[in-house]
Amino acid sequence: MTIPVWKKGLGLQRINEVRIYYEGRWPKKHLGSLKSAYARAPYFHQHLGFLQELFSQQVERLIDFNMRVIKYLLEHLQIQTKIVMLSELQINETGNKRLIKICKRLGASQFLAQASAKKYLDLRMFQQEGITIEFFKPPSPVYPQLWGNFLPNLSAFDLLFNCGPKSHDILITG
Repeated sequence: MTIPVWKKGLGLQRINEVRIYYEGRWPKKHLGSLKSAYARAPYFHQHLGFLQELFSQQVERLIDFNMRVIKYLLEHLQIQTKIVMLSELQINETGNKRLIKICKRLGASQFLAQASAKKYLDLRMFQQEGITIEFFKPPSPVYPQLWGNFLPNLSAFDLLFNCGPKSHDILITG
């Protein structure tokens, strides 16, 4: 699902400045699509209240909308991790330099990246800064879904709606 944002005449925006465009009926359509697709999912109704609130409140910035979703998923998938916003680090570099600066600011000597990112990273730049890169392919845990053959990589909500409190264990063992 995409969320429309204001961009005309705003040029290049910082990610924490992007504002949501609320004209039209997209919030009702998104909620309706989720209800239609997951109404019969075993744990959907346990999360419906959150979704109704999420799509009924007009949050101004996209980052605030996204953080509500992320924090909700972390809580319900029982994932404990610290979240650090790039804006808190006050880093202005881009590309590889940005990633290296983030590692240094956070005291990291290793950078973990999906294998598909390898073509975008300058390994020598990281090595010169004393940072090793570890590549991985994220697992796609298989779990019961509502219909037909298993479709991998749908969303964390798909897992949560179908497996509820077992979602954490499925992620850990998958």
